[in-house]
Amino acid sequence: MRVYYKRQNRVHKVQSLSQLETMDGLVWIDLQNPSASEIADVEANFEFKFQSRQEQIEIESSSRYFETDDEIIANSNFLKLSPEADHFISNAVSFILQDEILFTYRDADLNAFSDCVKKIKGTGRFFHSGKQIMATLLEVGVDNDADLLENLSRQVAELSKTVSYGGNPDEALILKITRVQELTMEIRQNAVDKQRVVSAILKSREFEGEDYERLRIVIKDISSLIDHANFTFQRLEYLQNTFLGLVNIEQNKIIKIFTVASVIFMPPTLIASIYGMNFAHIDAFKWKYGFTYAVGVMILSSLGTLYFFRRRRWL
Repeated sequence: MRVYYKRQNRVHKVQSLSQLETMDGLVWIDLQNPSASEIADVEANFEFKFQSRQEQIEIESSSRYFETDDEIIANSNFLKLSPEADHFISNAVSFILQDEILFTYRDADLNAFSDCVKKIKGTGRFFHSGKQIMATLLEVGVDNDADLLENLSRQVAELSKTVSYGGNPDEALILKITRVQELTMEIRQNAVDKQRVVSAILKSREFEGEDYERLRIVIKDISSLIDHANFTFQRLEYLQNTFLGLVNIEQNKIIKIFTVASVIFMPPTLIASIYGMNFAHIDAFKWKYGFTYAVGVMILSSLGTLYFFRRRRWL
């Protein structure tokens, strides 16, 4: 538990509600992997009940955001890069806004929250209520998604160079393109989720003035992020099609080689078959130079086929 309160235009932090002398100036209570006693302490002091984890991850609009006379409840997903840096981990975060106090409930350490805390420490005088902190968390969350997408864009640029100048395509390349496609879709899905939540918040009368304008900018940033994600995905599809085209070209080259080899050896095979017939009387059967003659005809027939292919520009 992290409890943030404001005193003399500065935001301070304590680790529990019991450390506060008074609830005045309280702006944010952040619960990360809280214990049952911490949850019960917050619920008893502020007379509300946190949603279950199952309710927080529901995708219905009514589960992502709803508002009562006393509180605003919103649920949104925040992406985090895995320790192996090969996939994203989606973490559900529940926001509850009650009487200008923000409550957040999460199970993971997220960069958006760390960055928000840094902003609060640096410019605490601008954070007067939980609404401003909530807007900042959503704003920073979108910025972090944009950073993840920019990193993917650099990977796509490297993949593009590999496809264009890397020589023969291999299985590892198509698997990497597919992996980046999956990551791009995750970012887009996460951005759409935030877009739904912020759009619903903008309809609330609780957010006015500067807070409303900040969220309007966040919506525009999310739209730009979705457009960029769509462009990145289209670029990956183009690379995938290019890769498959290169594979087809390589396969055609191999088939062409086998076809030419087969055609070249067809006339010699025919000649050898004729002279290998088991008839009693065959022309030049007892001729001294019969074998040399047959081999020569075979070679000439192969060279003739090669010359024909060259004239037709098939080789």
